[in-house]
Amino acid sequence: MSVSPTQRVLDPDQVRRYLTASLGPGVEVADCGPLSGGGFAAVWQVRLTDGRDVVLKVGPPPHVPLLRYERDMVGAEAHYLRLVADRAPGVPTPVLLHHGTDPELGDWLLMARLPGRTLWDLSQAGADVGPLREEFGRALAALHAVTGERYGYDGDRAHGATWRDAYTAMVDDMLADAADWAVPLPVPASRIRELVARHAAVLDAVRRPALLHFDGWAGNVLAVDGPDGTPRLTGLVDGERYLWGDPLMDLVSPLLFRRAEDEPDDPLVRAYRAAAPFPLDAGARRRLGLYRLYLYLLMTVEMPSRNITADNDPGRVALLAKLLDAELADLEG
Repeated sequence: MSVSPTQRVLDPDQVRRYLTASLGPGVEVADCGPLSGGGFAAVWQVRLTDGRDVVLKVGPPPHVPLLRYERDMVGAEAHYLRLVADRAPGVPTPVLLHHGTDPELGDWLLMARLPGRTLWDLSQAGADVGPLREEFGRALAALHAVTGERYGYDGDRAHGATWRDAYTAMVDDMLADAADWAVPLPVPASRIRELVARHAAVLDAVRRPALLHFDGWAGNVLAVDGPDGTPRLTGLVDGERYLWGDPLMDLVSPLLFRRAEDEPDDPLVRAYRAAAPFPLDAGARRRLGLYRLYLYLLMTVEMPSRNITADNDPGRVALLAKLLDAELADLEG
């Protein structure tokens, strides 16, 4: 598959320029190379001659068109890392070393590199990841204890004084992006707005804007083997998509393409509910459905901006069409 247009193409000499701009002229790079897994920013791992391992994340070039919620995502991640370090220090996140902005270099972050393999890699290798998913559930509960001042995204992106207003604004922006990029949807955008409006009253149950990671798929969870060989949580990374809202929204990405409400005994769901109890009643189920709708809509609408097509990734296109259609059918019922 082609490289996403949002990802800058870097080389070792350019990486050294970012390191010098971040840490000063005395810094020396011993080794560096790109990290895979993300589709928005360019991400490189760097070993410094003083032995430190760091991660460089560079935002898109200024001329590249973005979705509305993606504006200043590098700055958003810097804010997220400071928030977690200050208000939820028990949640393992990278230490932010530098957030830079430069007319030529663009926006970038330099972070300490956390050790470990991803939950995705461990799962594929057949490791026992149940205890790790329990730790992840407890970490999410700790993150959600942080309360914001408004709902939705920060800055001039979609937000609102209530969660219903913020969620509706987020969906409206996503549908506007779909129109801008001529993304085909299972039903007209007007129908999606009508269905959201029909069920939006369930969102009024949310009375506190909790800090949400909203990108907790298995590739963003890191772990190392503990003394007994069981993987233990070392990091929750890529907080660039964070927002403020309903904690239940953060149970969608960790159970990607599944339904948290149908799996109460999943280790993550069970551990989360033990730390932050909530009922799996009709209202919660409807809210989870609305959040899956938003996520699948996002994953569908972002495809043209990432150069993902039915030709180069037919499986993703077909799967998302099926999942989005299923959530819309539930709302129609």
